Amino acid sequence: MIFAVWIPLLMPLLAVPAARRLAESLPPRAAAWLLTGCAAALAACTTAALGLLLAAGALRLPPVAALGHLSLPLLGDEPAVTVPVACAAGAALAGCAAAVGRRALRHRAELRAARRAADAHTAAGDLCVLPDSAPDAYALPGRPDRVVVTAGMLRALPPAEREALFAHERAHLAGRHHLFLLTVALASACHPLLRGLRAPLAYALERWADESAAARVGDRRLTARAIGRAALAARPHETPRHRPGMALAATAGPVPRRVAALLAPAAAPGHPPIRLRSRGLRLVAAAVLACVACSTAAALDAAADLHSSVETAQGDTGR
Repeated sequence: MIFAVWIPLLMPLLAVPAARRLAESLPPRAAAWLLTGCAAALAACTTAALGLLLAAGALRLPPVAALGHLSLPLLGDEPAVTVPVACAAGAALAGCAAAVGRRALRHRAELRAARRAADAHTAAGDLCVLPDSAPDAYALPGRPDRVVVTAGMLRALPPAEREALFAHERAHLAGRHHLFLLTVALASACHPLLRGLRAPLAYALERWADESAAARVGDRRLTARAIGRAALAARPHETPRHRPGMALAATAGPVPRRVAALLAPAAAPGHPPIRLRSRGLRLVAAAVLACVACSTAAALDAAADLHSSVETAQGDTGR
C-alpha cells in the first residue's frame, strides 16, 4: 500500500495542467463539466488516500489492534514509518475537513445575507433592483432564484442590452453554475493544486452563460456589447456590499476574450465546436482520463492491500 497510496496525492501535478489545456479546446458547457468532474474525482481520491494512511497507522495502536483481533507483526509495513506518516495524514485530513466546513458555512452565510438584502426590496418576477448607484448585476440562487441588479447598472445600459444582461444571469441560475464553483472550491480545500482549476472553470461558466444569452436574445453582437458595456460600467476594484463570493456576474473574468468569442462565428446547430482533431489534443484528453483513472485505481488498490493485511493479521490470531 505504501507505494500506491501516494499516487492520488501526486496525480494533480499532471492532471491539473492537462485539464486546463483540454478545457480551452472544448465548448464552454463541456469544459465546465470536465473541470468540475476532474476536481471532484481527484479530491475524492486524495481524501481516500489520506484516510488509508491514517487507518494503516491507527491499526498499529495496541487498543485498535486488540479491538480488531490483529497480530501486529503481520500487518506489514515498518512501524517507524507508518505511524508518523499516519499522524501527518490525520492532521492533513483534519485540516481538509475544517477547510471544507468553513468554506461551506461561509457560502451559506453569504447566500443568506444576500437573500436578506434582496428580500428588502421589491422584486418584479425573478428580477430584484437594488437602489445602489454602483453598477452591478449578479445571479442569486435560492428559492426562488433571483437576478439582482443595481439602479446604477440599469442606468448604464440601454433596454436591449439590459435584456441580454438579464439573459446571461438567468443562464447562470438555470445551469446551477454556483454549484460548479462550490464543488471546485471544496475540492481545492482537499488538495491545494486543484486551485488551478478555479480560474478556467469561472471562464467556462461565463462563456456558457454568454452563449446561452446570445441564443436567447438572438443577437451575438448585442450580447457582446451588453457584456462589454456592463464591464466598463462596473467598478472591479470595489467589493459589492451584498454579492456572495460564489455569485456569478456578467462582468467577471477576461471580458475582452469573452467579447471576442461572441463576435466570432457561431457553430452550426447540431455540430458543437469540439476541436480534438489534432494528435496533441487527443493526447491531452487521454492524459486527463489516464490521470483520473490511475488515481482512482491506486486508491482502490491501496484499500484492497490494507484490507488484505487486516485479514492476514486477523487470521493469525484466530488460529
